[in-house]
Amino acid sequence: MSIPAIDAHAASYRAREVPAPAQVVDGVWAVPVPLPGSALRYVTVYLLDTADGLVLVDAGYDHPACWRAFTQSVESLGHRVEAIGTVLLTHNHPDHVGFAARLQTTTGARIVIGRPDDFATMHQTRGTFLAQLRAALDLTGAPADVVESMYADAVDVAVHHESLRPDVTVTDETEFRFGDVTVRAVPTPGHTYGHTVYLDTRGLVFTGDTMMAEGPTQLAIVSRPEDDPAADLFRSLARIRALDAAVACPAHQFPYRDVAARVDELTAYHRDEVDAVRDLTVVDDDAWTLARRMTWQKPWDELGRGTRRFHLVHALALLRTATGTDR
Repeated sequence: MSIPAIDAHAASYRAREVPAPAQVVDGVWAVPVPLPGSALRYVTVYLLDTADGLVLVDAGYDHPACWRAFTQSVESLGHRVEAIGTVLLTHNHPDHVGFAARLQTTTGARIVIGRPDDFATMHQTRGTFLAQLRAALDLTGAPADVVESMYADAVDVAVHHESLRPDVTVTDETEFRFGDVTVRAVPTPGHTYGHTVYLDTRGLVFTGDTMMAEGPTQLAIVSRPEDDPAADLFRSLARIRALDAAVACPAHQFPYRDVAARVDELTAYHRDEVDAVRDLTVVDDDAWTLARRMTWQKPWDELGRGTRRFHLVHALALLRTATGTDR
């Protein structure tokens, strides 16, 4: 179990409550933002106080309640939202990019994201989120009626405006200097193809959704022949370990201290998943057959429809790594 860097945040997470903002180190605050209607309950964004103004890591949902809670939290810390000059986005999921455009418009904040997760780039290379999901569901080998129902469910809940236009996109390690604070952007695909973590010179690494304090990483959607998100994740975890950060600051759960040990634990977990898929797979098995045979937190028939969709797409990604094919 990871060692919490903020005990109150760990306690709130386990109590299924939204914690109050808290200081991680001098000049860096973890700011939980409630997520209306989400089982995640909240996303934690991070506010960095620098000589060049405030820097924000990630940006909640595009929802009035999120914006209101965020602005109130910033004010409670003695700061003004108008002082945010840069927003560093770990990836392009809606609970991370939500009000970035609003900050861009209202405060003139510069938006930074990994280039593959820039929506314009993604649309040119992969298509929209829903197009990628449909392609992945078709690759799983699931019956047509299952594909149609899973896709229809996703359309109903998708909150992907996909219109944000960043000011800076990164493809390689890139340093950003804010007075005496340096933040290094480090590409870490696996959860998405453009996922990026940010290493703060004060010994923190903002890990987005790549590495929570507990539990597995949700793998990116497989929709193209060259996609292999599990292999991407293994390389990214090794890259994070080499950063030698003292504290990991994920977007969910709570910040924690034992970064290298957590990398090793998470790597072992997903390697075991790949090995299990390899052992379970027989000739011509597809992800649909495999997913119903795998061990989940509940038997397949007892899982909710949305959970089945997530597990099915996850099984496809594992199968791609385990066998090099989709069957």
